Amino acid sequence: MKYLAPSYFFDFESDSVQSLISEFTGKSLTDKEKAIGLYIKVRDNWKYDPYSISLSKKNFKASIIAKKSTGNCVEKSIVLIAGLRAMRIPARLHLGKVKNHIAVDRLMEKFGSNELTPHGMVNVFLNNTWLKMSPAFNKTLCKKLNVEPLEFDGENHSFLQAYNSSGTRFMEYTADYGHFEDVPLEFMKKNIKEHYPHIFDTDNNITEFNL
Repeated sequence: MKYLAPSYFFDFESDSVQSLISEFTGKSLTDKEKAIGLYIKVRDNWKYDPYSISLSKKNFKASIIAKKSTGNCVEKSIVLIAGLRAMRIPARLHLGKVKNHIAVDRLMEKFGSNELTPHGMVNVFLNNTWLKMSPAFNKTLCKKLNVEPLEFDGENHSFLQAYNSSGTRFMEYTADYGHFEDVPLEFMKKNIKEHYPHIFDTDNNITEFNL
């Protein structure tokens, strides 16, 4: 299956990705157990940071992301996909656009919008079914925002925290860009520049921008 292959971005043969999955290999675990374990590890071991955007190709490599302690939704999805493929579990990137309804002041300040795009999540193939899961929001952040962390049981979709624990609207998907075999960097660059043109100097060919 093509969703098992390594690539420039999903470079799972690298030492950093192999180290990431080491606790799940060499044991008699099912694919479901491996997927759940790795999902939780990526969700909670990388602090979610939506305010740092890099358009540099090398910074979307799983081996680079695996060495970091923070990541945005796309970066965390990439390292999770690489780890899953390394364990021979088919996985692919899924992109969309989401609107946040809680803690939006800084989003408005940085982006001029409470919509984040492209928002990344993961499709994983378990028991002959493609399941959606989102490792973006780490448990400590969820606690701070009064939102239950997304749990993944290996049998059902787990990608949307529609409401917080008090029943207040938290987030919603406003667009679905579909799934991709590899990281569609050119599409992502175009998407970011179209939605947030004010953060770019249009007179220059920008390859990297950190908020």
